[in-house]
Amino acid sequence: MSLSSNIKEYALSLGYDRVGFTTADKFTLYEKELLKRRDMYSWAIGRDWGLLQAADPKNILPEAKSIVVTVFDYFKHSYPREMVGKVGRAYQSTGGTPPTPIHRARYRLLRDFLEKQGCKVGRAIFDPPARMSGARAGVTTYGKNNFAFAKGSGSFIIITTLVIDKELEYDEPTLEVKCPKKCTLCIEACPTGALYEPLKMDPRRCIAYNSYNALGSRFGTGQAVLPLDIRERMGTWIYGCDVCQQVCPRNQPKLKAKLPLNPYLEHLATDFQLEKLVNMSDEYFSRLFVLLNYVDNKRYLQRNAAVALGNEGDPKAVPALAQAMQCSDDPLRGHAAWALGKLGGAKARSILESNLAQETSEYVRGEISAALDK
Repeated sequence: MSLSSNIKEYALSLGYDRVGFTTADKFTLYEKELLKRRDMYSWAIGRDWGLLQAADPKNILPEAKSIVVTVFDYFKHSYPREMVGKVGRAYQSTGGTPPTPIHRARYRLLRDFLEKQGCKVGRAIFDPPARMSGARAGVTTYGKNNFAFAKGSGSFIIITTLVIDKELEYDEPTLEVKCPKKCTLCIEACPTGALYEPLKMDPRRCIAYNSYNALGSRFGTGQAVLPLDIRERMGTWIYGCDVCQQVCPRNQPKLKAKLPLNPYLEHLATDFQLEKLVNMSDEYFSRLFVLLNYVDNKRYLQRNAAVALGNEGDPKAVPALAQAMQCSDDPLRGHAAWALGKLGGAKARSILESNLAQETSEYVRGEISAALDK
């Protein structure tokens, strides 16, 4: 068999659902769009994420000739009711307890195989643009919600790319938008207006981005305090957001399918509660970190959980939020105060008033005063 056939056969044997190849030509349109929207993507254009550098695969591997693109359908099982609407399905699907979770081990095995086949494989902190690579390699199409779609999988996919120094048998590109022409459901449903027109998104407005773009995270340029208008629209999402995928007509077959349970997620779900998250122990955080690994400090998940409890609107959350008001972290106390103000009621007001009398942080005092004014 040819090298191309060998690679595809091995990748499929690892559990990837689709495999395609494209040239290592520069992604000029991608570069142009990034520069046009530099203000929106300034957090990812610098050295750490290197989106601009990744537009040219030769920055990853000077000898680059081809890109191997794989697609993995992560929606092959059902998701626990306790976690849906709180943690994005992609993040639920790509975690796991081993030191090398299966999805990462699959990628490493493919790298090893390519090297054993005599390929030099690029190693860099950034990768070629996944969605454009997928379309150029003929394994995905575009969606108006900015996601890539694969036949039979919808947009519930993970795309990986590997840059190599060998020429391959290239696949026919599928650079097209397959969404219904007049459909704008994803744009209309976006809670924060992050999707402002087809194929255009301002990540700074995205709930997912705000849920884990925090100081100390892999993004590291965010804020400890969530903007008020974002809080109001986050609903119960504490990590990620699936709204624009859930309303998409192209995803309905997956969403409506009867799928088997995922034993690992069902196990985690038995102990997954917003009230527990807002006051989580270090041990509890370490269990969740395998799923929610953009965030390496539990304070941000606690903050998000406080906001979720406020938006959920259940007065039963008042004791958990009252406990959070006693923690040493200013942002958590501030967001807990905001949540108590959202819940309202005599008990919540009494807690806010007693905490205001002893609070020393001007920021938290401001949050408490605003909550009492609601």
